[in-house]
Amino acid sequence: MRLSVVHETLYRYDQAVESSHHLAHLSPQSDAMQTVHAHRIDIDPAPTCGDLTQRVDRWGNLATHWFMAQAHPHLRVAAYSQIETRVCPEAISEISCQQASRLLHQDLKLGRAEALRWVYPSIRVPQHPEFSDLARPDLAPERPLVEAAVAFMQRLHGQFTYDAQSTQVHTPALSALREQRGVCQDFAHIMLAGLRQMGQAACYVSGYLLTHPPPGQARLRGADASHAWVALHIPHLNDHPSRGWLHLDPTNARYGWGSPGADYVVLARGRDFSDVSPLRGVLRGGSDSAPRVSVHVEPI
Repeated sequence: MRLSVVHETLYRYDQAVESSHHLAHLSPQSDAMQTVHAHRIDIDPAPTCGDLTQRVDRWGNLATHWFMAQAHPHLRVAAYSQIETRVCPEAISEISCQQASRLLHQDLKLGRAEALRWVYPSIRVPQHPEFSDLARPDLAPERPLVEAAVAFMQRLHGQFTYDAQSTQVHTPALSALREQRGVCQDFAHIMLAGLRQMGQAACYVSGYLLTHPPPGQARLRGADASHAWVALHIPHLNDHPSRGWLHLDPTNARYGWGSPGADYVVLARGRDFSDVSPLRGVLRGGSDSAPRVSVHVEPI
């Protein structure tokens, strides 16, 4: 599919902000599953020359940083992208949960960065016995890891209620687990915690969904904002186009190699939401304001 993505964030401050620093993860990158044909970020008011930089962060994402030296009563950040997505061929793997965990521990002993990045707890994906209790029924040691991960995702999808009003961006994953309701960010954090505590390497993926699906197909949850799901690393598949990453979306019970499907766009990857927040900032003066965010994804 060839998709157009518009992601707009607007802050209106009750009192003008004197100056501010901002960090954005709004720039998708090309890989085996998608090609970025066009991309730009519009900022109003515009930063002065030299105050905007782009770099690749420690997780491999393209991050944009800018400094607003002048006072401003509002801030509008709009990211425009044109992306072509592809469906990855299915990978065949019979490796068990136990075998994958053992291979991962070997990588940890050798200090291999790919394993070190995604196996440990993080700020929003902590260790707790309730997460392992949740995952254990599906991730039996001798069960094939791919089969087990898909079963875990499907059980989360059926057991948890999608409720946009039940949680906020800073709601702990354990609270969402106990309430058994939340949004895509909560479901991704809960699934990550379960997978990691069962000895697997998995990362948080932020991205987008097609806003209006083709005729006859159901509209997916989370299509009106940036979306989130999980990518699980399956050992011994580095030669596959997905490089062994099985993407699982517990919000919509969708999964696939390299991406849950051609109607998904991958934006950034990290240990959890904290690493890939679309937009964050530090303000000097002024008054804080809740942002108005809109996302629209449509086929070209």
